[in-house]
Amino acid sequence: MTDFQATKALFHLPDGVIYLDGNSLGPLPKAAQARVAACVQDEWGQMLITGWNKAGWMDQPRRLGDRIGALIGAPAGSVVLGDTLSIKVYQALASALQMRPGRKVILSDTGNFPSDLYMAEGLIAGLDQDHRLVTVAPDQVAAHLSDEVAVLMLTEVDYRTGRKHDMAALIRAAHAVGALVIWDLAHSAGALPMDVLAAQADFAVGCTYKYLNSGPGGPAFIYVAPDLADQVRPALSGWLGHAAPFAFDPDYRPGAGIERMRVGTPPVLQMAALEAALDVWESVDMQDLRDRSIELSELFIAEVTRRCPQLTLASPTDPQQRGSQVSFRFADGYAVMQALIARGVIGDFRAPDILRFGITPLYIGADDIQRAAEILEDVMTNRLWDTPAYKIRSAVT
Repeated sequence: MTDFQATKALFHLPDGVIYLDGNSLGPLPKAAQARVAACVQDEWGQMLITGWNKAGWMDQPRRLGDRIGALIGAPAGSVVLGDTLSIKVYQALASALQMRPGRKVILSDTGNFPSDLYMAEGLIAGLDQDHRLVTVAPDQVAAHLSDEVAVLMLTEVDYRTGRKHDMAALIRAAHAVGALVIWDLAHSAGALPMDVLAAQADFAVGCTYKYLNSGPGGPAFIYVAPDLADQVRPALSGWLGHAAPFAFDPDYRPGAGIERMRVGTPPVLQMAALEAALDVWESVDMQDLRDRSIELSELFIAEVTRRCPQLTLASPTDPQQRGSQVSFRFADGYAVMQALIARGVIGDFRAPDILRFGITPLYIGADDIQRAAEILEDVMTNRLWDTPAYKIRSAVT
């Protein structure tokens, strides 16, 4: 049984703050401070360039990839870290299209994260081979699968509403028509129990700075199904994806298996933070986490619905159909969120009208949820949001 009081003690949380934005940026694990400091002082400082060998920097992407793999149901040797999530989306999509040369459709949904769609549009333009991106309503995805579809590319949990796709069912439907499937797990990894191997996902990608708490700019990960790993041809044939990087061959030879999905130099300091963050998961049962997330989400929905009739629930009412976040709609949602943040409740806003709250049991409890709802009620009932200062939009919302 997971001790969530013990996990909360592992994070640095400022006094007086209720942090409901871990679905956007996880808080600082206390151990990460010492781990990064040691990496700077003892490794970079003392070892200098020999740290690549002595401190194991070059092996970090694979070693930490296996630890993330354990959280998403991926076998050892099938996940590697590095670069950004957009890069990993591009890699997976380019490889998948090459494996389905006679098909021209990339199918996605209107709830997908825009960056994923942007990467698809850019790849289509670059290939100039008459591919096209088709987006449909989330509940219409299965109905639009056909033998024209090369790749189904979806984010499992909608970044705005928290609506959750049925991963296994959609993979079965896609495979039935011969399509490959790419899953973006940015809002799933570290929030939901999953088994990408059992579900027969072809590719999965995700970031580590949300529920996995690696810090701003933390590296992304990519999973390739073991039976495909030696077939994929990397579109981004980077130095560290080469079979022998330090042979300095003039021509590219892809590395074995998942190694070929590496591109650039590992972000060593960021991976040191991630390594410390992943230690938290050693004491966490993912089903316990999911059960507590649902319990807290249901409490938050009930309290906010009762206290704030001005808000409209944007998330599915069925907890099995949403991830670990709750969203509400309000026309002046941005101003409301600024008023909340000023009062110590940190969530975020997504255009055009979404108030978004991450439910992260590792460091959020029932008392926090209750207090957040009370503060939100005060903001709404007394129109504390209706002030010019709260309506001035910052660069990051």
